[in-house]
Amino acid sequence: MSRKRKPLPDTEFSATVTDLDHDGRGVARVDGKVTFIFGALPGETVRYKLLRVTRALDEAEVTAIDVPSPDRVTPGCAHFGACGGCSLQHLAPAAQIAFKQQSMLEALRRIGGVTPEAIAEPVLGPVWAYRRRARMGVKLVPKKGGVLVGFRERDANGLAVLNRCEVVDPRLGDRLRLIATLFDGLSIAGQIPQIEVSAAEHVAVTIRVLAPPSEDDRAKLLAFAAEHDFDFYLQSGGPDSLVPLDVARPLAYSPDGSALSLKFLPADFIQINSDVSQQMVVQALDWLNVAAGDEVLELFAGLGNFTLPLAARGAKVTAVEGDTGLVARGLENLRSNGYDGRFLKADLFKPDPKADWLKHRYDLALIDPPRSGAKEILPMLAATKARRIVYVSCHPGTLARDAGELVNAHGYRLTRVGVLDMFPHTTHVESMALFEL
Repeated sequence: MSRKRKPLPDTEFSATVTDLDHDGRGVARVDGKVTFIFGALPGETVRYKLLRVTRALDEAEVTAIDVPSPDRVTPGCAHFGACGGCSLQHLAPAAQIAFKQQSMLEALRRIGGVTPEAIAEPVLGPVWAYRRRARMGVKLVPKKGGVLVGFRERDANGLAVLNRCEVVDPRLGDRLRLIATLFDGLSIAGQIPQIEVSAAEHVAVTIRVLAPPSEDDRAKLLAFAAEHDFDFYLQSGGPDSLVPLDVARPLAYSPDGSALSLKFLPADFIQINSDVSQQMVVQALDWLNVAAGDEVLELFAGLGNFTLPLAARGAKVTAVEGDTGLVARGLENLRSNGYDGRFLKADLFKPDPKADWLKHRYDLALIDPPRSGAKEILPMLAATKARRIVYVSCHPGTLARDAGELVNAHGYRLTRVGVLDMFPHTTHVESMALFEL
């Protein structure tokens, strides 16, 4: 038998907020029950209306701020609150950093059982127009005026109605409405689920298509691309189906702000925030204290974001990556810049302990794993006896887990850790940790 949910009370409640959760919602305790309140900040007294009620917790939304936080600021985007792309625009940037640093340190203590010997200054960059990579949904919704292009709504499965995006490269972010109008005029308007932007010297936009565009569609897309200096790509299936709509210009960026150049394809992984990424690379090499002739093992190497600068400093690099295409492009990036190094393919989630590259002793190591971390390869990494390991993390929980193993099981010290503000206005925490044997 199904039970009907009780209707939510159409009244305001009041609470004092004590914390932020990992989604950026204010946390309050009301009659001993946890309430998560979107739009509320620690230290504030707010009024709110309930959105969901369960036995364990309530979810709510701010209706009024009676006592504001000194860290509260006016959001810089007109779509804040409706769009789910950002959740912290109402919190001052410095307070965002403090929140992220505390989240990282708490995870290290609680999950890993470790405390760093030193906390580095955060790596900061621009807080607006910083995204050179973005994936956005596309949907034909006649009731909302036609085609929508943007991120999902904050509290629903639909797409937010966006005219522009303040955090995406303005060459695309300022043209969302124009792109939506372009797609609305295509015969395949209802057959485009997604776009993906890669911005370098020019902007490449990959259009996921469920049906091939007509000749008239292609003409409209090419005219728009010429007017706005875009290169359009079409993708009908997996990554191998990606093809340029017309002759496409090569994409490239500098990994560290120098004359080094990394070529990449629109579907390749590159760091979202160019400015912070370049500082991150320089800091990683400085923390490693790389010297000419050092043997360096790099894991989860991608297409060479760290590999090429390591080689440029005279290191003898062994770079390992699981994606065949990235390995090929990483090796080509080394060679085209005039450097040598080993770029190997291996599954680092199912590593072969007998692999030749694991039998070698390394002076230094650098790892940049995905959100799932590096649990499977850590024992073999530690067995190389690298005297310093720099770990670049995109998830504090898995960093903490792996830090606990390196420190408590393999004889390393966590000598330094710091936040990288790769995703301003979001709760995403990127960080860097230095381990010394």
